Amino acid sequence: MSGLRQSTDPLYVLLRDEQVQEFNRRRPSGSACDLRGLSFRARDLRNLDASGIDFGDAYFRDADLRGIDFRNANLEGASIASAKISGAYFPEALSAEEIRMSVEYGTRMRYRK
Repeated sequence: MSGLRQSTDPLYVLLRDEQVQEFNRRRPSGSACDLRGLSFRARDLRNLDASGIDFGDAYFRDADLRGIDFRNANLEGASIASAKISGAYFPEALSAEEIRMSVEYGTRMRYRK
């Protein structure tokens, strides 16, 4: 994906390296965190505290997102192609159809207006 941005942000590096517990420890719960447009391809992110995180336009192909509560995170424009999402909560602004299309076809998720 050529549109993804690069980041050396220490919090992003922790997630890229699948150090979710350390990420949660270093980031105060619910504090804003900008991870827009970054790749989390094939990463195991289970147990992530996603509250307040901006994942807009992020790429989660083949990622393990099981059980994550995204209700207070931004996922607009994100793609979750072939991701494992069982038990995950999604923002109310995302319809079930948007989520299904993204998992099955890799479409970018659009929020309802």
